[in-house]
Amino acid sequence: MRLLLLTLLFLSSSAFAQGEPTTGELIMDVLTDQALLMFFAFVLLTVGITVWAARRTKSANDFYAAGGGISGFQNGLAIAGDYMSAASFLGIAGLVYASGFDGLIYAVGFLVGWPVVLLLIAEPLRNLGKYTFADVASFRLQQKPVRILAASGSLLTVVLYLIAQMVGAGKLIELLFDLPYESAVLVIGVLMTFYVTAGGMLATTWVQLIKAVLLLGGATLMAVLVMVQVGFSFETMFATAVDVHEKGSDIMAPGTLLKDPISALSLGIALMFGTAGLPHVLMRFFTVKDAVQARRSVFYATGFIGYFYILTFIIGFGAIVLLTGNDTYFVDGVLNGGKNMPAIHLSHALGGDPLMGFISAVAFATILAVVSGLTLAGSSAISHDLYATLVLKGKRNEKKEVRVSQIATVCLGIIAVMLGIVFEKQNVAFMVGLAFCVAASANFPVLILSMYWKNLTTRGAVIGGATGLLTALILVVLGPTVWVDVFGFTSPIFPYKYPALFSVLAAFITIWLVSVTDKSPSAQAEREAFEEQLVRSQTGIGADAASEH
Repeated sequence: MRLLLLTLLFLSSSAFAQGEPTTGELIMDVLTDQALLMFFAFVLLTVGITVWAARRTKSANDFYAAGGGISGFQNGLAIAGDYMSAASFLGIAGLVYASGFDGLIYAVGFLVGWPVVLLLIAEPLRNLGKYTFADVASFRLQQKPVRILAASGSLLTVVLYLIAQMVGAGKLIELLFDLPYESAVLVIGVLMTFYVTAGGMLATTWVQLIKAVLLLGGATLMAVLVMVQVGFSFETMFATAVDVHEKGSDIMAPGTLLKDPISALSLGIALMFGTAGLPHVLMRFFTVKDAVQARRSVFYATGFIGYFYILTFIIGFGAIVLLTGNDTYFVDGVLNGGKNMPAIHLSHALGGDPLMGFISAVAFATILAVVSGLTLAGSSAISHDLYATLVLKGKRNEKKEVRVSQIATVCLGIIAVMLGIVFEKQNVAFMVGLAFCVAASANFPVLILSMYWKNLTTRGAVIGGATGLLTALILVVLGPTVWVDVFGFTSPIFPYKYPALFSVLAAFITIWLVSVTDKSPSAQAEREAFEEQLVRSQTGIGADAASEH
């Protein structure tokens, strides 16, 4: 711990001692002792919690699933913390600021996946699984091929999401804290590796809890201050926004971001089914003691997340009202820092340096918590699904699994830092969409059909899941976000930015076709095992119990 603190202090002090102004200084030369104090307070608090958690992490169940001892309310708040990323807070507020009503489509899209999780996934997942969703997918199917497929989908989702978070985090912290980009990425990598290797799921859960409370508190304060400015009248806020925004009344109608129904439908499918296939979110259902607590987790998480997205909508429109025409926040007519900065500038307009310092520290906490959850999900896929299956041949050795998971965490941390630096100059916005698309196309179809469709076979799950995975990757590469924006071609081969409509459909059709035509003896045995699985998934008989902390 001492080494970690010294590293952070050295990186920070050296960065702030730079003589030449950096991008951050040029944009925000006043940020601020408040932000630094809150930043170090958060780091010290979470490091202390990690040390406490490390003393209570003694088994694989503790490391992967916090011993199953987290309550439904705590887990709901932690799930919300996992899900409310910096992209949600800064990105959706920025979308509303730029396009008005269409920003709400993204917010609703992120939210509507939760009823699917609540009604179809949470309880059976807790009853059937142990540490990862591959436990569920392979419950009555052949372990080796299904776990390899599930781990591949999980790792790809985690790495894509992680790259986007690291690049976004590096840029944001460079801007806000005047820290060199490479140092910012390194600080995040060191901290997330420490949280996960030392404290496992218990430390990661408490980091999520603290972050969620800070984020919800900060966003609530900003929304209330915005409403104070408009006399607590939504009519006044919307009317003023229409008057001052360059798009006028168009910001109150859809169509400024999504130009056609297929794009809107495809985005909705990616967000809805992708939510139900994100490995770091699914892992959280194994941290509670039973299916009832799993259901309560989703209930609380849906409430927190819905409330949060309402706040981002108010913050986005508040930014239109209070920032438009204020030269303090513009350079040559362009918003300082780019399209993701309206929430940060709004915090300064509402509460000066103290509130901006607090919101900046919250943004940092948000990034750190999300990347920690992602890293734990990735390392669990390597140790629990790949290592235990391929190296240990299914013979459980918890100490070796945990050790491999810790080593994998360090490796993922190094890879994340390296990729974060390599992709610094690249447009990585498509990676979040691609991560959701892969989760929706490869993970979700196999997971949901393994729980509810008797005729699913190993051959159908593997070929269908791989089809969804490859279709998503190929269509994204051939689409506008990579073919045009990254490769520089004039027009895309595949016309839509969001391919989930096609890749999810391809996965489901392939799984169905291959499964119903599979007449092998093993397929017949897998169909006959469905009834036993269904009883356990619906009743919880035989599910793992929780341990005490």
